[in-house]
Formats: sequence, C-alpha cells, structure tokens
Amino acid sequence: MCGIVGFVDKKTQEEKNIIIKDMMDAIVHRGPNSAGKYIDDDIAMGFRRLSIIDLEGGSQPLYNQDRTKVLTFNGEIYNYQSIRKDLIEKGYEFKTNTDSEVLIHGYQEYGVELLQKLRGMFAFVIWDTEKKELFGARDHFGIKPFYYYHSDSVFMYGSEIKSFLQHPSFVKELNKEALKPYLTFQYPATKECFFKNVYHLPEGHYFKYKDGQLEIHEYWDLKQKEEDMTLEEAIDYIDNTVCESVETHKIADVEVGSFLSSGVDSSLVASILKPAKTYSVGFGTSYNESTEAKALTDILGLENKSRTLSGDEAFKYFPQIQYYLDEPDSNPSVVPLFFLSELAARDVKVVMSGEGADELFAGYIDYGWHSNSMAIRKLGEALKKLPQESRHKLSKRLQKLPNFPGKLHLLKAVQPAEEYFIGQALVFTEEEAQNIVKPAYQKAPSVKDIVMEKYGKVSGLSEIKKMQYLDMHQWMTGDILLKADKMSMAHSLELRVPLLDKKLMECAEVIPTKYLFNEYNTKYAFRQAAFRHIPKEWAARPKLGFPVPIKDWLRTEKFYQIVREELSKDFVSEFFDQEAVLKLVDDNFKGLVDGRRKIWTLYTFITWYDVYFIQGGKKPVVA
Repeated sequence: MCGIVGFVDKKTQEEKNIIIKDMMDAIVHRGPNSAGKYIDDDIAMGFRRLSIIDLEGGSQPLYNQDRTKVLTFNGEIYNYQSIRKDLIEKGYEFKTNTDSEVLIHGYQEYGVELLQKLRGMFAFVIWDTEKKELFGARDHFGIKPFYYYHSDSVFMYGSEIKSFLQHPSFVKELNKEALKPYLTFQYPATKECFFKNVYHLPEGHYFKYKDGQLEIHEYWDLKQKEEDMTLEEAIDYIDNTVCESVETHKIADVEVGSFLSSGVDSSLVASILKPAKTYSVGFGTSYNESTEAKALTDILGLENKSRTLSGDEAFKYFPQIQYYLDEPDSNPSVVPLFFLSELAARDVKVVMSGEGADELFAGYIDYGWHSNSMAIRKLGEALKKLPQESRHKLSKRLQKLPNFPGKLHLLKAVQPAEEYFIGQALVFTEEEAQNIVKPAYQKAPSVKDIVMEKYGKVSGLSEIKKMQYLDMHQWMTGDILLKADKMSMAHSLELRVPLLDKKLMECAEVIPTKYLFNEYNTKYAFRQAAFRHIPKEWAARPKLGFPVPIKDWLRTEKFYQIVREELSKDFVSEFFDQEAVLKLVDDNFKGLVDGRRKIWTLYTFITWYDVYFIQGGKKPVVA
C-alpha cells in the first residue's frame, strides 16, 4: 500500500526534482517507510511506500528489463503469484518478490489485457520512455483512489488531491457545480471534483496520455446474469467464495488485523480470518458497538481492543479529518473510522473490514423494506414477480390512493427505481438545496442527470438489481470506499475489503434476486451463509453502520455553539442563505425540528472549505 504522484509539464523542467518531492511529502502518511522518484525530460513520477510484501526489496519505481518502462503502483494484487509464474514461463526475469513487478512485466506481455487478469485493489501508472506514453488504471470497484488534473499543457495525477497543491501549475479553484449535488448526496457526486479541473479516474477504467491528449476507456463492469439455483446452492456458493476471498486477502509479510463492529459483515470476516487482534470503537453507551464486538471475540477466542470516543475528540479532530478526505464528506461514520484506524495502526499495518457486502448482496433496507408486517412484505414480493410493465402501471395507481398501512412498502415494490431511488443518502432534497445555496452555486448537474447515467445502463434488470448497480457506481465509490481508504491511510494503515472482490462479484452476479432480498431479511442468502460461522444473533442483525451521536451533539450547548460559530463566519454567506442556515441550527437545538443531517452536511462543507481555501490547504494542527 502506497501513494503515487506525478506530472507532465513542459513549463517546470528545472524545478521538477523539487516539485515532485513536495508532492510526495504531501502524502507521506500513505507511505512512511520509503520513497522513490523517476524524472526525465518529459515526466516526473513519485512514490511513497508502506511496506507490506517483500519488505526489503519492494521499493519503487520499478523498471522492466531494458528500463524502457517505469512503474509506480498503489495497492495489492492478490493473484500476483499465478501471473508471475506465467510470466516466468514466458521468459521474464523478476528482481523482487513483490506483487508490483507483475504489473510492469505483465503490461509488456499482455498490454491492456493485463487488467482482465488482475484480482486486487490498485491504482498504477506505467511510463513508456520510447513511446512517450503514460498508461494508468484503477481497480474494478474503485477501492484505491486515483485523481488527475488536466489543464492546458499540464497533466498531473495522484492518490490524493492535496499533492496537486504543491505544483506551481495547479490552479486551486472551487468547482461551483459540485456544491448543490453534494448537499443532496452528502459526498462529491459530480464527475468533476470540488477542485476545478480535477477528476476521478472512474472505477474499472484505464487511461492513456500522450502528446497532451488524454484517452479514457472502460475495461470492466458488472454483468448481472441471474442463474437458476436452489437456496442451498446459493448459500454454498456464497460461503465458499467468501472463505476463499478472506484467505486470498491474507497475503502479507506483516501481521493482519481486523475491524469489528456489531454487524454481520465485519463479524463474518473476523470469524473466518481469526486474526490475532480485532479493533472496535464507539461513543458512550447508546452509540457503542464495541460491547457486542467484545462479546463476539470472547465467543471466538480472539483479542479485541476498543476505545470509547468523546464529542470533544470528534470536534477537535474534525478539521484534520476533512483535510485527509480531500473533499467534503458528511457521512458521520468518517469520525469513528478515523479513530478506529488510529487505534489499529498502533499494532498492525494491515486490517480487513466488511465493506462491499451490502452492495453485492442487497443489504440496505432502502431496497424495499418499508413495513414490519410479514403479510405486507409477502404481498410486496408477489407483486415484484409481475411483468415490468404491469408493475409500473400499478405503481401509478397506488400513488393516487390515500395513505394506508403498508402503502409505501407496496409502492416501492412496484415503482421503477429511477423514480425515487438515488442511493443510500438523501440529505437536502433538490428543491431544498436550490433554495439554500446562493445563485452562483445553483447551476449544477441535476440529481436525475447524475443517477440516470447509471440507470440507463441497466434498464432491463429487476428494480433491486438496478438499485445495487447505482450504489456500486455512485454511493460505494463516492463515499464508502473513499472514506475507508483516506481514514485508514491517514494513519499509514492498509485496509483490505475481502467482501468486495472480483470473485465474490462473479458470485453475487448470478445469485437470484429472491435470495438476495425478500420478506424475511436483507441480503438473505448471505446471512444464511454467515450462520455457519457466527451466532445467529450477529448474522441476523440489521445494518447500523457506525452509529454517531450527532443528534445529541447538536443539542448539547457546547457543540451547538461550535457549529453555530463556524456557520456564522462571514465567508459562509458566499455559499448559503446564512440566515436560513442559522435558523435551522437554532431550531434544531431547541428541538423544533430534526435537522441534524442537514446541519452536519453544511458544517462539513464549511470546515473543509476553511481548511483548503481559507487556511491554504495545510494540515490542521490539533493542540
């Protein structure tokens, strides 16, 4: 696990060495063990290393045999040994035992087809010194971040945006079109990041850059293809694949620990991995999952280390959390994840976590669980079996009926997902966002434009499969995976996600929808597989995420005053109707409204903007 940076810029020939070092230093937290760089007349490439595999011999950049290709790489290739064996049989010589080296020899042998062979999490670039061409790729799911900046004659890339701030040709400018969608989605939802001219390389894509021209191509996407199987066959397939994936993700020359909450996903990973150490955090008593985590480790015979966090700690470190994130993300779970990573990093360099199972195996109640009545749920499942045209006609009739118990559940069972589902977060409605931002920020991609780009690719699938596809390409990449990477790497900790794996995706793609989500539970077959490894009490629990007491905080005088003071600053009026914002904060404090998610989203953006634009993008110092 590492961090990579680089740039092509004809204007900075003499200063390349200094600039690339400054860019590397900005992401030293991603790789504190060693550093390396490559510079020629055309390009500068930098690398920071966190040593995981081949601790002594894995420094980068790496070169091919005739040194015409140069590699820098962030991530892990879990099937590198089989690829390495094939390449050795084809005559390639390896100088290290790292997974990195299979990329450079593999690209020389297979070209772009190398990407079809890889299993892992990765963001890497290869510079061809003969063709003067830069090739780069990001993993199938977007587990590892990859940003690029393209303006005029300048192209730069990196694992984190903050490295770009060190380059004299980078123009730091706020992308005004990103703000309004963020208020709805709670994370950066537009193609262009919050910084103007900065973009994510999309998950499952590669690029080529030559002579100032950038080409981006897709190499992988989900291919939903349900197969006819029994429930027991589905459970067996899931169980076997999960066990194999956890085993595959263990590869390392250092100790591997595990995060552990009270939910089924991390509990399943920990029970299969059986690490020497597990880690948990929580807030107080009502928002503390570490108690249940400790109970499970006692049953499994594992060690659990935990911390109880305070509101004082959360607010003290919140500016630093937003600094590490690069862009504002108001998902409250970034706070406990930051401290959980710090706790684990005291002992280990690598941890496993449970991200991915909800998206692959339909674990969110928003996919259609809106009633506690079993009769209503069963009726809803029956309605889902109607032809699509019939379901959509029925949804229009249901919308016209007066409210009755179970109406919402039945409506969601037959309504086209495109008409109501935008993913796992909806903070401000589009109308509310339009009303609260100033005119200069009202022009932005609509919510419909953002989600329909994804929905348009899966129009023929079941409604649940469509929602899963949207979450995989929107919510998971824009929120879940980015915060997991940034919060762990803030503490030089590698986070692995064995439940989000290429082989596991191949499994999930063929599981019938009726075994994913039904009247009995979310991710039904997955939970049945989990029963084989953990007590039913854990496997049957509903998803909680990281419970964070922002409701309590915003109605506590001390923290209410902190938030109100931030939202009272003069520059806030540049973005928002400040009078309306402060009224929302006050009314929430008095208990007149529940505005916690909206206030936290506004507070997050203002904190982030203060760090990067008022304070200049320096890491905030915590006293």
